[in-house]
Parts: sequence; structure tokens; C-alpha cells
Amino acid sequence: MALKTVELTLPATTEDLAKLEIGTVVYLTGRVFTAREGVYKRAVQDGVPLPASRAELGQVLGSANFHCSPAASIAPDGTMTVGAVTATASFRFARWLDGWFAETGCNIIIGKGGMTSADYKRSFVPNNAIYLTTVGYGTGALLGRGIKTVVAAHWVEEVGLAQAIWVLDVERFGPFLVESDLTGQSLFERENAKIAPGIAKLYEGTRPAALKRYGETDDKTDEVI
Repeated sequence: MALKTVELTLPATTEDLAKLEIGTVVYLTGRVFTAREGVYKRAVQDGVPLPASRAELGQVLGSANFHCSPAASIAPDGTMTVGAVTATASFRFARWLDGWFAETGCNIIIGKGGMTSADYKRSFVPNNAIYLTTVGYGTGALLGRGIKTVVAAHWVEEVGLAQAIWVLDVERFGPFLVESDLTGQSLFERENAKIAPGIAKLYEGTRPAALKRYGETDDKTDEVI
């Protein structure tokens, strides 16, 4: 069965996001900015003002925040390049999310998962925001093809190239999957609930773990993050 695909123009309205169901494939066109834990800590925890006022942030940075590590460089003449963008797990950001939404007003967060429906319902739903996840590993270069212009880079000296705020104008940037919708449902949780009941049967007859490394367990439903 073919997956439903949506071309989303940024900035997205609440009405636009309300039409997105979990599991939908999304491509983005418009402005996206990168920001990860270094930026979150500096802006939310340390109270350092972001590069624009709350009213102007949507135009300056955009309304879609990508949790990623960009393959970025700045040449001696000031030319900026971002060739690839590899998503990072978002569970590390959960403690700052309420403050982050209040500071930025962004309504799309992109990463490679790691949060729960409880996180979405607590922090995303009240802010009419959704979460998009990347599709598997090794897609950084593929996503890089969608970057048309590197508009600006902020806080490079303060937090470094990988942690800095990179502002990108993108075209058909993706593919991403809708991991959470405006009601806080989680695609990962829904699919895990279908898979988990069959895991025990899958491992019937296998020998107990031998190496006893950290995280190694006989219970195949356990997961260590």
C-alpha cells in the first residue's frame, strides 16, 4: 500500500498541521533552522536572547526546528555551506521543550525520535506543534539535496559549528514521517504495540545472553537508551 505523501509549505498553519496523520510522508519547502542541546540550554536554561525577538523569529529563523548535526563549514571569505544534515535523537531535549516553545513559537520539530506520547501531549499539543521523524539512518546526504540556500549561522563561536543555529531555505526537504500529530498520538508507540506481543515467540528456543554486557538481557522486550 502506498504511503500518503504531503508537500508542506512553511511556515505551516495550525490548519495545515491538523490535516497530517501519523505515518504520513512529508516534504518541506520554506525555511528551517537547526538547534540542538547547546542552543536549548543557552536560550532556555541560561536565558541568552535568541538572534531575533519572539515576534520576528518566524521570519528570521523559521517555524520548523531540526534537531540535527549539520556537515557545515564557513570559508575564509564568509561563504557558508551545509552539505548534509544528520538527525539526532530528541529525548535529550524534552526538559527544555516547554521553555523552547514559549521562546520560539515554532510548531514543527524534526529529529529521529526518542520521545513518547506523554511528551507530545504535555509539551507539543498545548503549542499546536507536531514532530516529524527522519526515515532510517544514513539519510543526511539525501536531506542535504533539499537545502537550496544557507541563509545565516548564529552562535557559531559560542557553541561551535555542529551546535550552532543554521538557517536554511529548503525545497522538497525530506522525506520525513509524521511521528506525532496535533492530538499527541505517536506513530512509534502505535507500531510498537503491534510488534511487541510477537517478540517472545520470535526468540523462543534461543540461548540466554552469554557476554553479560551492559544492557544485555534475556527479556527481548527490554530496551536500553
